[in-house]
Amino acid sequence: MRKALAQPHTKQFLKFAVVGLISFGIDWGMLIALVELFHLDFLMSTTVSFTTSVVVMKYVFDHREGMSRKREFTIFTILSVIGLGLNDLYMFVGVTFLSIGYQAMKAIATFLVTWYNYFSRRFFLEGARS
Repeated sequence: MRKALAQPHTKQFLKFAVVGLISFGIDWGMLIALVELFHLDFLMSTTVSFTTSVVVMKYVFDHREGMSRKREFTIFTILSVIGLGLNDLYMFVGVTFLSIGYQAMKAIATFLVTWYNYFSRRFFLEGARS
């Protein structure tokens, strides 16, 4: 019985991990292209690349019955903006003050923000079903 209860979360986390890797690839690739090819500032580039990758992540979490799509979208957007703020904060501090290269700092920021994204979305978007 315990295994049956854990299965939906395991399946969701695996889906999150696969989509997360795809999302990271989009985020990372766009960041590198915007900085290296288009010579945009690393912080502007990370904002654009992160925002694009969030759209991909939207498909990880199922629609919650009993919650309007408008409310669900609002919660998803608010959580995403907070994630973007954390991502940009980590990037800014890491690159500007700690002198970590933007590519390495992106990997660190992504690792940190991933946990926030997963657990905040599970709590706020699927809390009643957990």
